[in-house]
Amino acid sequence: MNFSFRQIFLLLSMQFLLAPVSALAQPANEERDVLYWYDPMYPQQRFDEPGPSPFMDMDLVPRYAEQDADSEGRAVMRIAPGIMQNLGMRLAAVSREPVRVSIVATGQITFNQRDLAVVQARSGGFVERVYGLAPQDLIEQGAPIADLLVPEWAAVQEEYLALRSLNEPSLIAAARQRMRLAGMPDALIRQLERSGRAQPFWTLRSPIDGVVQSLDVREGMTLSAGSTLAQINGLNTVWLLIEVPEAEIASLEAGQKIQARLPALPGETLEGTIETLLPEASRDSRTVQVRVVLDNAQQRLRPGMTAEVSLDRQEAAALVVPTEALIRTGRRTLVMVAEEKGRFRPVEVRIGRETEDKTVVLDGLVEGQQVVASGQFLLDSEASLRGLTATPTTPATPMSAPAPMLHESEGTIVGLDDDMLFLEHGPFETLNMPGMTMGFPLSDPSLLEGLHENDRVRVGVRESDNGLTIDRIEKLGGQP
Repeated sequence: MNFSFRQIFLLLSMQFLLAPVSALAQPANEERDVLYWYDPMYPQQRFDEPGPSPFMDMDLVPRYAEQDADSEGRAVMRIAPGIMQNLGMRLAAVSREPVRVSIVATGQITFNQRDLAVVQARSGGFVERVYGLAPQDLIEQGAPIADLLVPEWAAVQEEYLALRSLNEPSLIAAARQRMRLAGMPDALIRQLERSGRAQPFWTLRSPIDGVVQSLDVREGMTLSAGSTLAQINGLNTVWLLIEVPEAEIASLEAGQKIQARLPALPGETLEGTIETLLPEASRDSRTVQVRVVLDNAQQRLRPGMTAEVSLDRQEAAALVVPTEALIRTGRRTLVMVAEEKGRFRPVEVRIGRETEDKTVVLDGLVEGQQVVASGQFLLDSEASLRGLTATPTTPATPMSAPAPMLHESEGTIVGLDDDMLFLEHGPFETLNMPGMTMGFPLSDPSLLEGLHENDRVRVGVRESDNGLTIDRIEKLGGQP
């Protein structure tokens, strides 16, 4: 989201504007309870007594009870109506609506691999003639491909004719079976039985209508049994392979209708049905292929053509909020919930599918609540300065999230506390953070054992809701 200069100025000045508003809400002679003191630049660290900040050259600021919680003890902040207007804040209701999943994806026409005929040599022999064909030629069923000479067939045919003259049914049946085992087609056997003449030549013909995918036969070639001579792909039906992002695949199923528009067929919309969702995802594009079978009796669809595909599906009603109301931090998703009397509090939500301009909320909100749909990033920044934290939602599964990345740097210890380490450190390269002197909370106080001021150390920190937390410390330079 792009902020105007005026909004940026308001963001920088909100912590000074909001305090007087809260103060005006209280009688002048009423004393407010102080919960703790804190440094606005490091709000996650709390102090029991006032005094100078250990982080910055300034005094600690008090946190009053009415600034920190509402009647139910939840973290809140108050904003005057005038400031809300200046920030251009807009509220939206959490509603329950039917979710319409609409996916637009790209697809490509390919051959139907189930309609593929492989033509092979059934016995060893020689190629006497090749008819005028080349790859990508259209061919009709029964059209000749090549004439083959098969010497082995001549021998078994002569044997059959000799035994037939003996009028021994068992011997004739055995000779006929031997011709089949030699690879002779039934059509050639029937021709032999009718003509009574051996025929060592055989014309290889196309078993289907289609296009010649490959042609590996030339005049004069010597063939071995099982050699592939041609592959022919039918064109009466084609496949439309659609690349769907893996995040959207859960909303699709076999039998679902699709609409496809091809640049080659302007103004036309083709309809089809999902046949299957292929089981493997692409590692490069992170998409899953969806297969649709399209009729191509007129052969207007040519493999290689591209298509824009729409996949729509109506799902059950779900809780939704405007997508623009979400604050994505990279580790979690928040919304700013608006309550009565100008109060706002950050709430962590677990989100589901995003559809058009709305997003499904799986946990964290209830129907009828109001959320900030415009200006929420400014509120989130102010909430961070005030140390207001959102209550985490219940995880969807018992699986734990992966640990945040460890960022390392070297520095000199300038101060120690029970659960804090003050360090003059160099840059954290992986954070693009320059060197400075600051304090870090510790993930485990036992990390301080054996450390003293002026020790050179190498530290590893992780990002957390409390800022950068030291997770590992190692002394440098062979220090005791």
